[in-house]
Amino acid sequence: MLKLKNIFALTIAVCGLNACGFEPLYVERTSDNDMWYYNDQFNTDIVKEMAQIKIESVTDRIGQLIKNELIDLFNPQGAPKNAKYFLKLEPVKANTRQQALRDDITATREKVKYTVKYELWSKESGHLVSGDAWVYLSYDLLDNPYSTVMNKKKIEKDGAKIIANDIALRIGAYFHSVKTNRGDPNEF
Repeated sequence: MLKLKNIFALTIAVCGLNACGFEPLYVERTSDNDMWYYNDQFNTDIVKEMAQIKIESVTDRIGQLIKNELIDLFNPQGAPKNAKYFLKLEPVKANTRQQALRDDITATREKVKYTVKYELWSKESGHLVSGDAWVYLSYDLLDNPYSTVMNKKKIEKDGAKIIANDIALRIGAYFHSVKTNRGDPNEF
C-alpha cells in the first residue's frame, strides 16, 4: 500500500512540474507535444556543446579549485582537443568580515564572500555570455591555529564547488536557450 502512495505522489509531482513549465536543462525537446517526457528520445547536443569548452588558466588557488570543478562538470572525458568555446575566469575576490565578537573584541567567526567574474566566448562569435558568480560562507576562528586554517581551506573547497556549479548551470541555460530558441541568451 505504501508503494502505491509513493507512485501516486510521484505522478502528482510530475504533473505539477509540467504545469509550471519545467523542462530538463541539458536535454533538448525532440517533439512538439506538451508532455513532460520526450518519447524516450533525447537530444544531447547541449551536453556535447558544453564538452567543447576549454577553461583557461587561473592564477589564484581558489580559482584553480573552481577550474578543476568545472573540468569535472564540462569535460569528464578529458579536455577537448579542438575547443569551440573558451571560458575565462578572473581571479577570485574574497571579502572577509569578522563576526561574533567576544568581550575583548576578538572575533570567533569570519564570514567570507567569494566572487568570480567569468566570460564564455568562441572563436567564431566572440563574446557569448558573462557574469558574476558568488557565494557566502563562514567558519569558526578557533584557539588552535591549525584548526582555523583547515576550516578556511574547507570553505574554499566548498565555495569553489558551489561557484563552479553556478557557472555550469548558467552556461547550460545559455546553450539550452540557444538550442531551443527560448528566451534571450544574453540574460545569463
